[in-house]
Amino acid sequence: MNFVVDSVEKTNEIGIQLGKLVMPGDIICLTGDLGTGKTHITKGIAKGLSIDEHITSPTFTIVNEYTGRLKLYHFDVYRVNDPDEIYAIGFDEYIFSDGVSVIEWSNYIEELIPNEHISVSMEKLPELGETFRRINIKATGKRYDYIKEISL
Repeated sequence: MNFVVDSVEKTNEIGIQLGKLVMPGDIICLTGDLGTGKTHITKGIAKGLSIDEHITSPTFTIVNEYTGRLKLYHFDVYRVNDPDEIYAIGFDEYIFSDGVSVIEWSNYIEELIPNEHISVSMEKLPELGETFRRINIKATGKRYDYIKEISL
């Protein structure tokens, strides 16, 4: 599924819809350059999970935990230099739990991502304007058929 958005609010809306649909154990992998909106879509996912806390990117802590309808484990692996670093924080325990894992910069740890997951790639569209982004959502695995319900 492809979306072209022209605002942070529309990016959040896609995240909210996704957050309302996710189920225990779901894994959402976010990729895109700096400033494409990965943290903004995560804020929307958190809102869709009924999480009222302020969501920040865990750039230096690697993972932040939040509680709502389901637990949210928000990873930022941008600064991970070695897959052993991610294992040291108990990565498997998070992603194979009943929570929802959102992983920013997931392409840095591709070899650790289970086959079944949702991929969300984001890119800037400067030819359309400074705030325009393309958001592509793709599911790997049958359990994620619900992404077809997302619309703008």
